[in-house]
Amino acid sequence: MAFSSLPAPIPPRLALGSFIEGYANRVDVVTLDEDARSLHPEPSLSFDHPYPPTKLMFHPRPLPNSPSPLLASSAEFLRLWQVDSSSVVLRSILSNSKSSEFCAPLTSFDWNDAEPRRIGTSSIDTTCTVWDIERGAIETQLIAHDKEVYDIAWGEAGVFASVSADGSVRIFDLRDKEHSTIVYESPRPDTPLLRLAWNKADFRYMATILMDSNRVVILDIRSPAAPVAELQRHRASVNAVAWSPQAAKHICSAGDDGQALIWEVPAAGAAVAPDGIDPALCYTAGAEINQLQWSAVHPDWIGIAFANKVQLLRV
Repeated sequence: MAFSSLPAPIPPRLALGSFIEGYANRVDVVTLDEDARSLHPEPSLSFDHPYPPTKLMFHPRPLPNSPSPLLASSAEFLRLWQVDSSSVVLRSILSNSKSSEFCAPLTSFDWNDAEPRRIGTSSIDTTCTVWDIERGAIETQLIAHDKEVYDIAWGEAGVFASVSADGSVRIFDLRDKEHSTIVYESPRPDTPLLRLAWNKADFRYMATILMDSNRVVILDIRSPAAPVAELQRHRASVNAVAWSPQAAKHICSAGDDGQALIWEVPAAGAAVAPDGIDPALCYTAGAEINQLQWSAVHPDWIGIAFANKVQLLRV
């Protein structure tokens, strides 16, 4: 699930990927009709996708002199699609596989806000790859972890972080590719970290989630010794987190308990009650929530996906 980067007055638009075990999957584009309070599909913009997309993301900002936004998807390869007014065209397939038959699946990717020509991908083969999509070439590839890399997030222009089955959060600077900084390690050995969200409104903060855990771990990269906070009000495993694009202290989490919770994160060093932090807002869906996105250009809207449904929540 991905929000378009086209700003108002264009209404929120989303790309939605199917999750069907097997090769034949689809991506649909839908637009919010606020008057009807419903999402309207755009059939001409639906297209077949090989395997379930592990992530979808629109170009971070509208391209100059181009009314057609780019959409990226990850599966066995990274693909770039041009979304025209009445059709979707596959623009490029980016693969670092040296074999035409076999490739390591991509678990996630992130588009660099500051340098939109860069996309970073994470893979089960322990690597992170930075692509220059303008040249269609690899800028750099790093062995990032000891085990599968499950997510990647950009901070500043040349800095990204990743999480892995080895239970660590590591930060990489493209100016010094030989070294990385470990800013967090799972308290339970070999407990994978599944998702990573870097706060675009305040790069000092990031959030991660552990496999089969009801906790959201908030990190301050200036003080990697201990988390700023652990958000523990979910009653089942957390599946997704997203920072507010405008309010630096607000973050939303969603999980198997069917709840989407918005939290106000305390400042580093602030006193926290012994029994933890309560969420500021709560929404209960009809089933386990597996996807969550907070629109960067329509910050009043959060998208959640559960079962075969997608809902937009106004905050």
